[in-house]
Amino acid sequence: MLSKIVGSVVGTKNDRELKRMRKVVTKINAQEAGVQALSDEQLQQKTEAFKARFQKGESLDALLPEAFAVCREASLRVNGMRHYDVQLIGGITLHEGKIAEMKTGEGKTLMATLAIYLNAISSKGVHVVTVNDYLAARDADLNRPLFNFLGLTVGVIYSQQPAQEKVDAYQADITYGTNNEYGFDYLRDNMVFSLSEKKQRPLNFCIIDEIDSILIDEARTPLIISGQAEDSSRMYALINTIIPVLVRSKDEEANKNNEDEDFWIDEKNRQIEISEKGYEKIESFLIEVGELGENESLYSPSRLPLLAHVQAAIRAHHIFVKNVHYIVDEGEVVIVDENTGRTMPGRRWSEGLHQAVEAKENVEIQAENQTLATTTFQNFFRLYDKLSGMTGTADTEAAEFKSTYDLEVIVIPTHKPIARVDMDDQIFLTKLGKYKGIIREIKEIQDKGAPVLVGTATIEASEELSYLLDQEGVKHNVLNAKQHEREADIIAQAGSPKSVTIATNMAGRGTDIILGGNWQSFIEDIDSVSADEMQRLKAQWQVKHDQVVAAGGLHIIGSERHESRRIDNQLRGRAGRQGDPGMSRFFLSLEDDLMRIFAGDRVVNMMRAMGLKEDEAIEHKMVSKSIENAQGKVESRDFDARKNLLKYDDVANEQRKVIYAQRDDLLDDMDLLDAIEVMHHEVYNAMINQFIPPGSVDDQWNVDGLEDELEEEFKVYMPLNDWLDEDRRLDEEGLRAKIIETALAHYHGRREQMGEQSAAQLERHFMLQSLDKHWKEHLTQMDQLRKGIHLRGYAQKNPEQEYKRESFELFQMMLGAIKSETVQDLSRVHIPTKEELEALEAQQRADAERMKMQFEHNDVDNLSGEPQPTPRPQNQGERANGQMRVNLAGGVAAGASASAGVSIPDDASDAEPNPYAGMNISRNAPCPCGSSLKYKQCHGKI
Repeated sequence: MLSKIVGSVVGTKNDRELKRMRKVVTKINAQEAGVQALSDEQLQQKTEAFKARFQKGESLDALLPEAFAVCREASLRVNGMRHYDVQLIGGITLHEGKIAEMKTGEGKTLMATLAIYLNAISSKGVHVVTVNDYLAARDADLNRPLFNFLGLTVGVIYSQQPAQEKVDAYQADITYGTNNEYGFDYLRDNMVFSLSEKKQRPLNFCIIDEIDSILIDEARTPLIISGQAEDSSRMYALINTIIPVLVRSKDEEANKNNEDEDFWIDEKNRQIEISEKGYEKIESFLIEVGELGENESLYSPSRLPLLAHVQAAIRAHHIFVKNVHYIVDEGEVVIVDENTGRTMPGRRWSEGLHQAVEAKENVEIQAENQTLATTTFQNFFRLYDKLSGMTGTADTEAAEFKSTYDLEVIVIPTHKPIARVDMDDQIFLTKLGKYKGIIREIKEIQDKGAPVLVGTATIEASEELSYLLDQEGVKHNVLNAKQHEREADIIAQAGSPKSVTIATNMAGRGTDIILGGNWQSFIEDIDSVSADEMQRLKAQWQVKHDQVVAAGGLHIIGSERHESRRIDNQLRGRAGRQGDPGMSRFFLSLEDDLMRIFAGDRVVNMMRAMGLKEDEAIEHKMVSKSIENAQGKVESRDFDARKNLLKYDDVANEQRKVIYAQRDDLLDDMDLLDAIEVMHHEVYNAMINQFIPPGSVDDQWNVDGLEDELEEEFKVYMPLNDWLDEDRRLDEEGLRAKIIETALAHYHGRREQMGEQSAAQLERHFMLQSLDKHWKEHLTQMDQLRKGIHLRGYAQKNPEQEYKRESFELFQMMLGAIKSETVQDLSRVHIPTKEELEALEAQQRADAERMKMQFEHNDVDNLSGEPQPTPRPQNQGERANGQMRVNLAGGVAAGASASAGVSIPDDASDAEPNPYAGMNISRNAPCPCGSSLKYKQCHGKI
């Protein structure tokens, strides 16, 4: 109450921000006369002049009034569209790194061109993010003529894009694309093996269209690049057979404390709980089919993966619904985005859920994946130097935008006052009664000559309603994930008189519904249209437009309330654009999920006590208020889920930054010699500590064990006992120093044999290979840690603090493993002698001659014309006999073996034939090959 009183006196923060920006708009308008007097050529030259002024140190803020005036004038000349003053305010908002909330139809796409142009002057790149590829390409094509006129380049990124085309798109001044593609490109760029393979430039400025949909609705789903893991499709199919036998509790709350049912479901949180009886039934089944031992339990540590299979299968059958959460298209399970109603081909649920749904639908079960790289939208978009966004509905989530992204929401006033009338909700007892009420309402609106847009929450609901309308003979169009190809055509004519359109979520549709229909869509497919024909079509449209306006404009009918108020507001916002008339009303029933799960018993009891018939409805402020409270609870729950995800990902994000920075340093041709020497010190010290504890006396030393371990791990023989016998004064510190000094001398000697360039390539290769392998394993460990960390709460420990502590320990262990493995690989790599190289060349010549003879033989004998297999010489670039081969002359192949020259034996059984066999060589003598190893550990190895 106090804040309202203060706000009425001094104005809200939003009012004060608008007042400040209007002063800047006055400066922009003052530039208009001067800019209008410029010729096209002079107007185009302004961009280079702005760039020169920026390079000399003038800020973008100082350039803003003139740059906005130039962009507005160019837009008028190129596209015939002049920015309104409210759009100038929106452009200022975006440039300042804030969120502009503008009502549907107010021209967000045109408004964004102002901030895009100004920030492109810096030549650091501007990224424009849209919710799908269609909108990215459409907006780029729409604005390309304007930006090209002003001397700026425009690129578009999309999935499966050729590499060079994507590089060119990122090098453009302005790049359009989807949030998924930007995020995945960031992850891919940090998996490459050379800087030349990177696509993105440093992340500078980003404008996100439908920012609430991307940063709020999609923020619960992390971006994951994965590789194929072990195939366990048989297990999913097996577990799927037991689920129909399990009994679900009919009354979840009443039966939580008894054991009559096998499981119950927490619909609010989409979680399942299995009863003791359920566990016994599942274990009996698994013992019967041989997947569980007689005395084993699902809780056995080695059997926890089985438990995860069971839980995923129950969720797939009882929580995830076909045509609501997914569709089956051409034998594949395709996820449906609950917030936009669009399909998401290529994306898969994690933790085995997608495979469980595939088993349920009896389609081919794809192999499980292992995480190779992952991030969240929250942490990715926070990497930009400056982030901004625009939407029609952000104010309800202003607190989350501020706390998570440090983004302020500015509500931009409309160009014309809103004339839409929002009616009270109508509440029915049953879903069928609600549908009857909707059909009755549609017919009444059609009789007036007005168009109707019916919004549904799911594909299933849209098809149910469509079926009932067909039964009533009402002609209509359906827009959902199954008809996305016809989307543009359906929306273009959704404002025609008496038209009826059923649509799932309207967020990010990117097209305004024009009253009377879109007459321009009729001529898009015609090659040439005469001026007379165009005038006739426009006159016809005007008659229809006037008819629809007289009938009250577009009528919005919501078939149920969404869990988020924003989604409802997005649907409402389709009517009443640019001062047009319109009407909206929501129809609800007690059987709707939101009412059933979240609405209070008071509402339900009141309606039943009134004795309403099935198709009778009530309208009451108290009911509407109760529904809003329920939506608030869901929004709060979802906010907590996103905040919880972010808390844990923040820990991983700090580690991700360290690893990615390390990779960039490795790729940047930095000299690794110093780093390798430091690794030698750390790795050898860690090994020495195991056998000679720091500060210990010589009686506590295990010198023999250390000597064997050094030889086994690093292939370096050090006669530690001889050293100690020769020098009685050699203490722990001296022995340590001598071991490390010997190891480094050994490495430098081998480095000289390899040559400076080849050694540097080899060091980089081994470090990258080890880093990527251990990072992948670390991501899996972190994921497993996060899944079970909440159980620490039962031990009176803070799960978040425990996660931070243990993840840090895992990270330290990973770094140690990377260093140890790199030093081992560099120590064990085999450098060929001159004799071995000569023998190899002779072998290659013989192979080539044999191949030549084989080809000649095939030319003579293959009279049938059928292709014949030809013997292939041993390709030294492959993993042969368990040895990894690296080409010192031609460079190191990233992530794979290259041609012969250097090899790392994987085990003793793979050793090459012994060229010194038969010679009288002591097994403890140095090997004649010059490897510095004892003969018994080298060519004399059994």
